[in-house]
Amino acid sequence: MGKLFGTDGVRGVANLDPMTSEMAMKLGRAAAHVFRKRDGRHKIIIGKDTRVSGYMLESALTAGLCSMGVDVLLVGPLPTPAIAFMTRSLRADAGVMISASHNPYQDNGIKFFSNDGMKLPDELEHRMEDLILSNEIEHIRPTAEAIGKAYRIDDAEGRYIEFVKRSLPREMDFQNMRIVLDCAHGAAYHVFPKVIRELGAKVWVMGNDPDGLNINDGCGAVHPERLQQMVRDRKADLGIALDGDADRALFVCEQGQVVDGDHALAAFALDLKRLGRLRHNTVVGTVMSNFGFEVCMREAGINLIRTAVGDRYILERMVAEDYNLGGEQSGHMIFLDYHTSGDGMISGLQMLKLMQRAQKPLSEIATCMHSTPQVLVGVTVPRKPDLQTLPQLQQAIQDKERLLNGTGRILVRYSGTEPLLRVMVEGQDSMVIKEIAEDLITVVKSCIQ
Repeated sequence: MGKLFGTDGVRGVANLDPMTSEMAMKLGRAAAHVFRKRDGRHKIIIGKDTRVSGYMLESALTAGLCSMGVDVLLVGPLPTPAIAFMTRSLRADAGVMISASHNPYQDNGIKFFSNDGMKLPDELEHRMEDLILSNEIEHIRPTAEAIGKAYRIDDAEGRYIEFVKRSLPREMDFQNMRIVLDCAHGAAYHVFPKVIRELGAKVWVMGNDPDGLNINDGCGAVHPERLQQMVRDRKADLGIALDGDADRALFVCEQGQVVDGDHALAAFALDLKRLGRLRHNTVVGTVMSNFGFEVCMREAGINLIRTAVGDRYILERMVAEDYNLGGEQSGHMIFLDYHTSGDGMISGLQMLKLMQRAQKPLSEIATCMHSTPQVLVGVTVPRKPDLQTLPQLQQAIQDKERLLNGTGRILVRYSGTEPLLRVMVEGQDSMVIKEIAEDLITVVKSCIQ
């Protein structure tokens, strides 16, 4: 983790350090410098979600980029994966998304995509941090016609809608399906209902009236309770909940039960294996993927690779080793055959396609995996020493793992965004794993003071 960048760009409370307009301008200048890799004029796309602070940060980023001689293409509120796609489609040098994803409206964030639609590697983020903190590029001040211009791209929404629909066979539609969408008052509030309606489904939409302050507020992937009720009330076939920037999706089956990312990913992996399309017979998850997911994949003869938490690490591994499916329990799912980014809209279409092809309800499809009970506890820590240098903690973890005897697992790690250490324990006996978690927290407090 750097001084500015966390696991997914720079994030914080809007108008407080580091999420200020001054910092946004500096980020724009640093981004312009690192992405100028060829002669001629350069262009960088900026998108945002529906937070009121997006106006402030968009203007500051634009000013920073233009001050370095880079043109800016503004697309307004669009999902994060749309920015990844548009960056490639318009042959831009980079893309920028202003969003704090599933966080409440008072937060905001800035994340970058390179010209291939991928999130930035750590070394490039570190280079941008160095440029900002050292004032190395303060003297670079183009003048006259070398100053950048800003343009608004009016057809970005239509381009993205067609791109998303291309993830389905041309002849496929959903005319006999009843679907409830929750757009979280976020970036997909306008485009996702259009996509589903164009594909012929009967649609009810909620979370599609953003006012700058209500993004993720009691709705979306983090709060699916109202969606569950509406699915039951409307007797719908499926509910799809997006988060604020629409890069992830959670599903609600026809019975009104939530189907999380692990169950969805298991269903997709098994389906692709049956079709002979699961590349290298491997799926990529994270250290947080449920132990039951691991068991399900093992029994199906599918390899599971775990990465650090964060869809960027999943994508890096997928690209490096040529895998085409990966995802997280939170609902980030990457279908590399269709996109270089997690995309909640594409995930939703793939689930509809799977249900239609299988001619089964989601409640039945989701039984392919059985979740192992899990306890997750966080403790605030004053510092973050390397956990491998704490022998008392390492011994305690080993002792507790022996108690689980291969029927579960223990994960102790620091939060990437908060001063927290998280203890996760999975196992068949809920009381046992709760006791193990509490014992490990006691050890942690004695080790880190």
